[in-house]
Amino acid sequence: MKIVKEALAGTAESSDLMVKIAPAAGELEIEIYSDVIKQFGDQIRRVVKETLAAMDVYEGLVIIEDKGALDCVIRARLQSAVLRACEAQPLRWEAFK
Repeated sequence: MKIVKEALAGTAESSDLMVKIAPAAGELEIEIYSDVIKQFGDQIRRVVKETLAAMDVYEGLVIIEDKGALDCVIRARLQSAVLRACEAQPLRWEAFK
């Protein structure tokens, strides 16, 4: 999927996260800011990379502002932001099983 515009998903509330996505040519850049980065930073990055790969997103800027979200919340917020940023191009739902 191609990121064609900026998009947001999520909140800055406890146990949630804010995802910001923007177009960027040539590479995928992921920035993560979290209150629990020392304990869970590797896991957050892994979930983000896996979700983006499953959605065929390989270019763009992704900024995560985490407030202690669970993996399922990270995936859901990221999926929502990507769909908004891609202007709802057809999605291969079988990739999310």
